[in-house]
Amino acid sequence: MSDTAPVVFIHGLWIHSSAWAPWQELFESKGYTISAPGWPGDGATVAETRENPDALNGVGIEAICHHYADLFEREGIEPIVVGHSFGGLIAQELLANGFATAAVAIDPAPIKGVKILPFAQLRSGLPVLGNPANKGRTVSLNAAQFRYAFGNAISEEESNELFEKWTIPGPGRPLFEDATANFKRDSPARVDTHAAGRGPLLLTSGTLDHTVPRSVTVAVDKLYADNTASVTDYHEYEGKGHSLTIDSGWTEVADDVLAWLAAQGYAPTPADAAGAADTAEASS
Repeated sequence: MSDTAPVVFIHGLWIHSSAWAPWQELFESKGYTISAPGWPGDGATVAETRENPDALNGVGIEAICHHYADLFEREGIEPIVVGHSFGGLIAQELLANGFATAAVAIDPAPIKGVKILPFAQLRSGLPVLGNPANKGRTVSLNAAQFRYAFGNAISEEESNELFEKWTIPGPGRPLFEDATANFKRDSPARVDTHAAGRGPLLLTSGTLDHTVPRSVTVAVDKLYADNTASVTDYHEYEGKGHSLTIDSGWTEVADDVLAWLAAQGYAPTPADAAGAADTAEASS
């Protein structure tokens, strides 16, 4: 078994944790121990989550963070966390508070301190933010809303396929908490960007992302700029939108993340990778 920290994948709003399956298979083939637990209230499958959306009512950023922190403590692990969208915000909080050894935040929801609000981001959030009553309930996207927020950089056909395969209802509360973060002193979207000695962090952006536009992630990166005690890197993916972790170009992002982890000293040994491959072959 590898001595390298396990990798935990954290999904964002509207995408089920099972969408990480290709990433899990790839990372496992490289020798990593992997898992992708869902948010509190998620069903075990896409279908189960769709059938019981009320289980996610009122679930906010703090509850999601505690959910993962408690899981890590029960399992006795300090993992590498890889999060997408709101999962990227959660990953940063877990890293800053000492629950993770390294973090990758892929097109992450903005943390407190980001003051720009591009039109594309506002429009992407309107299905939730357009109705204040959504703060306490769960909201689903339709195919057109998903196309604008996630699938704008891919074909309509692929966007519709991803919508049908992976989308789930999402709690409205995290979006409201994020939208009002700069007006609340103790916002749950606050991340200590000055945490000295924390593990390395990679922030990424797809240049065509509507939900979290490039300028937003650049602004997040700048909030970390004066923390010279810890590694913070920023990578950009040309021509990619918010679906970059689940669409047909996902391997470009995943390979980049693997290379970054290796550069930070988190790559499993060749023996670990060989052992993982033997295990996968035996179970197939």
